[in-house]
Amino acid sequence: MGWWVLHVDMDQFIAAVEIRRRPELRGLPVVVGGSGDPTKPRQVVATASYEAREFGVHSGMPVRAAYKKCPQAVFLPSDPAAYEAASTEVMDTLRAFPVVVEVWGWDECFVGASTDDPEGLADALRAAVVERTGLTCSIGIGDNKTRAKLATTFAKKPQSHATAFEGAGAGAPGVYRLTAENWREVMDHRPVRELWGIGSRMERNLNELGLETVADLAAADVEVLKKRFGPKMGAWYAALGRGLGDTEVTDVPREPVSRSREETFERDLEPSEVADELRRIAVEVTRDVVAEGRSIQRVWVKVRFTSFFTPIKSRKLKAVTQDPEVIAATALELLEKFELRRPVRLLGVRVEFAVDPSAAASS
Repeated sequence: MGWWVLHVDMDQFIAAVEIRRRPELRGLPVVVGGSGDPTKPRQVVATASYEAREFGVHSGMPVRAAYKKCPQAVFLPSDPAAYEAASTEVMDTLRAFPVVVEVWGWDECFVGASTDDPEGLADALRAAVVERTGLTCSIGIGDNKTRAKLATTFAKKPQSHATAFEGAGAGAPGVYRLTAENWREVMDHRPVRELWGIGSRMERNLNELGLETVADLAAADVEVLKKRFGPKMGAWYAALGRGLGDTEVTDVPREPVSRSREETFERDLEPSEVADELRRIAVEVTRDVVAEGRSIQRVWVKVRFTSFFTPIKSRKLKAVTQDPEVIAATALELLEKFELRRPVRLLGVRVEFAVDPSAAASS
């Protein structure tokens, strides 16, 4: 039997959870985010149902903007506890099969399995999730994580942003296989933006090198990519163009390496107000970390201005610490590197955990 990597991606997960407990909303445009009150400022859409997406509503946009695009939508407050519980139902359903489940978030995971019929397994997984949870999912099948993740995009239902393939590798609805066998046929002509991990900014960078399609990236000179993006990332982009990726799927939970706190303020902060708020956030995130028994070795500060320009500065500490005052002082020192000429709408502090020497020695 061959080893296969499957990527399971829940369909409109947060909206689907809300519709599951409010069946009367089925078929209606539903927008979830913030307090659920579209008249309040500084709230962001967590997800939108397929019906709402037809009006141009999407996750990450301001709730007020969503209301302008689709005022007839049902706006609901975000309920993380409900989504966590529903996610657990889904993952436990998948774990009932003889597979390895690697959770990547509430609504997605990788599944590793030895089988001669990956499509049959995918169909069985989808059926079990529907039967137990009432939620639906799409599944991408690949010979590594990169291809499985991309395959899911094309397995998505017609209502999603995915476009149908030309027929190569197509299986049952909601399932798609993408491997070395059909990679070039399916991906070569597509823009680099369609690759996993390449956003609009990186697309522009690659285009500046004359790399516009996946085929261009696959054929690119690795040394040129390394010179432009660094040894590690340059090699990674070269591999990405050829669809190469990790084949290991593990059920060992990933250890967090940092903790952060961000706050979007209901009223824009004037430059004179920023330091006090940043200090408070730095102390709060440090107390969170200390409560977990961890120490800190690096501090990041994020400032988002009213123009949405969001610079980030960081500094490694001279010595690891659990002292909130040290973290607060470092955050304020970093703040001096920002040009506070405009009002601020968001502040954030992220701290990187110090590596446990005993854990490092045993690994």
